[in-house]
Amino acid sequence: MTYAALKAFEGLPAATAGVGKDLVNVPMIRHWCEAMGDTNPAYEGPDAIAPPTMLQAWTMGGLSGHQGRSGAYDELFALLDGAGYTSVVATDCEQEYLRPLRPGDAITFDAVIESVSERKTTKLGTGHFVTTRMDVRADGELAGTHRFRILKYAPAARAGLAVGQAREQQARRPRPVVNRDNAGFWEGVREHRLLIQRCEACGTLRFPWLPGCGACASQDWSTVEASGEGTVFSYVVMHHPSFPAFDPPYAVGLIELAEGVRIISNVVGVPYDKVRIGMPVRLEFLRVDEELELPVFRAGDGAAVGGATGVATGREG
Repeated sequence: MTYAALKAFEGLPAATAGVGKDLVNVPMIRHWCEAMGDTNPAYEGPDAIAPPTMLQAWTMGGLSGHQGRSGAYDELFALLDGAGYTSVVATDCEQEYLRPLRPGDAITFDAVIESVSERKTTKLGTGHFVTTRMDVRADGELAGTHRFRILKYAPAARAGLAVGQAREQQARRPRPVVNRDNAGFWEGVREHRLLIQRCEACGTLRFPWLPGCGACASQDWSTVEASGEGTVFSYVVMHHPSFPAFDPPYAVGLIELAEGVRIISNVVGVPYDKVRIGMPVRLEFLRVDEELELPVFRAGDGAAVGGATGVATGREG
């Protein structure tokens, strides 16, 4: 693949006649402002406008994917993938605002492949920067421009590691950070006990472990051992990116324990695509290597839980 072959894509459309899936609307503006902590009064009331930085939000495809992408865009990325530049990372974006967006505006957009850089070497690896420019219109009037730049690259080899050493390192799960605030939790895991903190002042249960109670601020606490029963409150299926010692796809669940607190962990015992919200699960402990054991949750019958329910006391200083 020559650079000239990549350069030939410059100026070709990346998306044509795209249509925003929703009109500019108050609920999305409110959610954005709550997430960003933006209390600007311009975004509320009968004359409200949308935060300018939401420009791209009105063009995004959501879970069902993008619409209107061009054949040229897909062909460029296929060419880069075929040359070994299979990884991608977003690097930066630039936005220009020409007029405010208001609730009720209908969004349309077109995008062009603005530039493909020569081959660059970065700490991540070697590859090409690809910049697309999107023109966003509101009721047919140009409202802003969004430039988005990514790096399509081949990951750099780990310097200084023999092949065998690299494989051994890649096979190890990341180590949990153990400190004085959560050491008791990991001691419980080693004993096959899932311990939940309980405030001694107001009785509130809390997880993950914290030095003080969020309800009354007391620093006095004891622990309650979880029964091990729970349900899947929410979950995601990890497909990409691939991390060392993990074999995607796999399910990561937010598990609501019978005691009322929630914990993030893997859901095992069923195929990843069979995990469902509300599915009952039961605690078990998975040894991932000679040093590390982790609590996971098994769907279905046959999971065993070590330890008996009990209470231990403690104080966080």
